[in-house]
Amino acid sequence: MDQGNQGAKDKSQVSFGPMLNVYPDSIGASLSGLVALLEKEVFKDVFESIYILPSVFNTDLDRGFSVIDYELNALLASNEDLEALKQLGLDFKFDFILNHASVLSKPFQDIIKNGNQSIYKDFFIDWNLFWEGKGTMTEDGYIQPNEALIKDMFFRKPGLPILNVRMPDGKEVPYWNTFYQEIRYNPVDTIDLMSALDLQYGQAQMITERVNQGLLDDKKPSEIDLGLMASYQALVVDYLESHRKYLGQMDLNIKSPLVWDFYKDTLKKLAGYGAGIVRLDAFAYAPKTPDEKNFLNEPGTWDLLERVKALANRYELNLLPEIHSKYEEKIHEKIAEEGFMTYDFFLPGLIIDAFENHSSTHLIQWIRDLQAKNIKTVNMLGCHDGIPLLDLKGLLSEAQIQNLIDVVVSRGGYVKDLHGKKNIYYQVNATYYSALGEDNQKMLLARAIQMFMPGKPQIWYLDLFAGKNDYEAVKRAGAAGHKEINRTNLTIEEIEARLEDEVVREQIELIRFRQTYPAFGVEGTLEIIESEPHKLIMKWEKDNYIALLEADLMTYTYKISTSDLSKK
Repeated sequence: MDQGNQGAKDKSQVSFGPMLNVYPDSIGASLSGLVALLEKEVFKDVFESIYILPSVFNTDLDRGFSVIDYELNALLASNEDLEALKQLGLDFKFDFILNHASVLSKPFQDIIKNGNQSIYKDFFIDWNLFWEGKGTMTEDGYIQPNEALIKDMFFRKPGLPILNVRMPDGKEVPYWNTFYQEIRYNPVDTIDLMSALDLQYGQAQMITERVNQGLLDDKKPSEIDLGLMASYQALVVDYLESHRKYLGQMDLNIKSPLVWDFYKDTLKKLAGYGAGIVRLDAFAYAPKTPDEKNFLNEPGTWDLLERVKALANRYELNLLPEIHSKYEEKIHEKIAEEGFMTYDFFLPGLIIDAFENHSSTHLIQWIRDLQAKNIKTVNMLGCHDGIPLLDLKGLLSEAQIQNLIDVVVSRGGYVKDLHGKKNIYYQVNATYYSALGEDNQKMLLARAIQMFMPGKPQIWYLDLFAGKNDYEAVKRAGAAGHKEINRTNLTIEEIEARLEDEVVREQIELIRFRQTYPAFGVEGTLEIIESEPHKLIMKWEKDNYIALLEADLMTYTYKISTSDLSKK
């Protein structure tokens, strides 16, 4: 019975068919390459949805997670590409970053240009206004909050999360900046400097040489030695500061009505692109009050989600709040109780645990948890970030988690500490194929288990094509390039060659089976059949159709069988 991708779907109801996960340039350099790939017969009836990461939009940093606006990136995607994918029966999952927007966004650029006269002056969080009366003003012009108010706050980088922005009147205003920031000083031009500072040409030329060499040496304007032109120091520093450029992700002020207009307009736009699911990135950082945590505060976080959900309902969008937390904290349960889908960040590590220990005990415990608490998930093996292992605390002991980290690192994975603190950063960076020791049988068994798991299976493109750790990409990306180990872009020619590999073809057939066989889905029932610890037996049943997975965690072999009870 063919249960393929044909026909219109009710967007208001999540269908739990397989979802491909890609950057718009992951395959063939642009989204048109993905279209060409999915039009091939080998991919007929394989995927129901596509999760296209946010570099599909007009973005600058963090491979798409710093959004300038939600127009399509003209270099990577077009409306025609999206329409071609829709014609294949596919809907989309897109990101919406609730907490921040790029410094280059229209609202922030308007603030830089117009200062306090900007209509967007309340769009972002003025640090000093936020903390007014709750700290001490420093010599550098920002408020140092009272220690009691920030002791429980979680900052993603050393120091306070501030970016000082120069206003048109020369005033420095600190804005809340949780994530990335960068200040750039452009080299000066002799003629421009001559005109701006009323200098003779020779003076301007001497200053230009000193300034540009200082900038090359990574000095701040105030640190540059002007030599014989030292009397112009204050003027030169003021000139450089007034022309500085910024990159970064600035936190939005969710108390501003204009931010809620932006939220509404963005959700409408994503729905227009064909979204069925919207992933809410960094949502837990967005609600902030001076006497609460800056991450997952209560009830602010849940109030925010309910208000965003009301907007999303207008456009039949399903929301997927994205958050990493330890199992023992039960935040995933709270999200489910509030009526949202949640990520299954536990599955990737639990499968590795099952393989390493030849035991299904912990994995079955998690499956029963999902069933008993009616938790609707999007699950995965690999993804664009890394393999989350610290999330498992409460399901596994710290020693067991450390063993998993050691295993993945021994196979070439990277662990990044968060500003020097061990075991704060929750992911190990590796391709899932390499994390499994580049063992084809393990990769296929992991995929088979994922296809039989409750929830909507999300398939990272590089896992599908048995991608190995990309160490050259890490080197090219520099100190912060650890995630590039699992983000290799593939050409159409490379994919054509990999389609000849058995591990790739068999994965495709497993995904097609999940998509087309009638036993799966929201109305299907999953039963875990009791067996020996090194076995995992999962049975799906719906409308007289049965799908049975029998997996051996000692040999990494499996068998899938089907039956139709109506024919007996």
